This record gives sequence, C-alpha cells and structure tokens, in this order.
Amino acid sequence: MGAPDFSADLYREITEFAQGTPSWVHEAADVGTDAGLLLFAVLFVVGWWRARGLDARAMGLALAAPFAVVSAYLVSEVSKSFIQEERPCRAVAGAVHIAACPAPGDWSFPSNHATIAAASAAAIVVAWRAMAPLVLPLAALMAFSRVFVGVHYPHDVAAGFLVGVVVAPAAALVVVLAARPLVEALRGWPVGAVLLGAGPSAGRSAPEGPGLGVPLGTPRPAVAGAPMVSASAPVDDASVTMPDVMGGVPPRRGPLR
Repeated sequence: MGAPDFSADLYREITEFAQGTPSWVHEAADVGTDAGLLLFAVLFVVGWWRARGLDARAMGLALAAPFAVVSAYLVSEVSKSFIQEERPCRAVAGAVHIAACPAPGDWSFPSNHATIAAASAAAIVVAWRAMAPLVLPLAALMAFSRVFVGVHYPHDVAAGFLVGVVVAPAAALVVVLAARPLVEALRGWPVGAVLLGAGPSAGRSAPEGPGLGVPLGTPRPAVAGAPMVSASAPVDDASVTMPDVMGGVPPRRGPLR
C-alpha cells in the first residue's frame, strides 16, 4: 500500500520542522512515546487502587482496561500485516527523521504506538471519567510524536488513534460483563478482599432533620416526670401552672413574709 500524497506532503513538512528544533526536543520526542506508555501503566494501577473502595462494576472496568488495550493492539497489528505499508523514513525521497527507522517488514499503517496510547486513554476514561482532560491530550501528543520523529505518516497515527478509541471502550464494556460478578464473588474471600477491596462502605442513614441526626417522624422518648399529653386531647390553659412547667415543683405553702 502506498501513502496518500497529502499525507506524504504533510509528513515532509512536519519532519523538516522537527529537524530544525533543538536537540533536547528531539530527545524528548523520541523518549516521550515510550515514557507515556509507562505513565498509562501507572494510571492503570492507580485506577485499580481507587476502585477498591467502589462497587463491583467500577472494579471490573479498572481490571478490564489492560485487556481492552491488548484487544486494540491486536486489531492494529493484524491490520499492519495485511496492509503492509512501507515506513515513510524509507519510502519518502529525502526523508529526514529523528528516530531510527524501523527494520524492513515492520509496517507503518496503522501506528501501534498511537493505537496503544489512544486505547489506554479511552479505557481509563471509561473507568474514571474525570481523567479525560489529562489522558486524551496526552494520547494525542504521543500519537503526533510518531510523525514528529519521522517513523509514521500522519494518516498512520490518525488511523491508529481511531482504532484505539473505538476498540478499547467496546472491549472494556464486554469484559466487565464477566468481571463484575467475578469481583463480587472474590470480594467474599479474604484474599479477594485484600486485592479487590471490600467495595463501598455500609451506607449510613443521613440526618433528615435540621442538625438532628434523627429521621423526621421518629417518636421522641418521653422525659421522666413529664406528663404525657395526647395530641387529640384538649388542654386547659388554666391547668398548666408554673409548678407544672418547672418540672412538678410543689407550690410553696404558708403566708408570704
């Protein structure tokens, strides 16, 4: 398969720009792709630890993330074997590249690095949505870096990114169907509870009255020495004397001095 002309032209522009950047940018771009994959691996571990206090579905999604990434990678790798597009660092005349050009037979389309980066980000977002602003731009930057260092065409990384964000979430949602009941069962065992956590803590009854901590409508205990008055019985105002209010203190007898 030959690369589209627009992608080859864009490849030349990006790699020529990259060649003119400082050497430390070259090193950061070359190392950054693999370092980014390690960061995603760390985030998988953090996601597992976070899910130990959540329900079985959340833990199942955290455990499904690596399987989802492997699924996306397999789709990408099988596609490369069938399409067999030559790397631009060999196919483009006068190509300049920062990274070493991969060996012949290591095909270009789609980009495995872009697929893994996008799949990792997508699997993390499915399990932990708040991480989207961090992991999705990181995956896009990692995908672009493969063009920047000269080992992929732009359409290679675009296709790889698309494979990752489509296959990984679908695979994670399928895997969690089996993982969820398994997590619930394993949490009942001591070892499983250590590895998977005990799940959400037992729910506590929230206060329903303002600052009382007692649900509204709960009968209050009777105060010792206080007469019980039925809500339906009429109350004679004259019968409520000061001693009654003072807690039944007997009235003082004898003349006042």
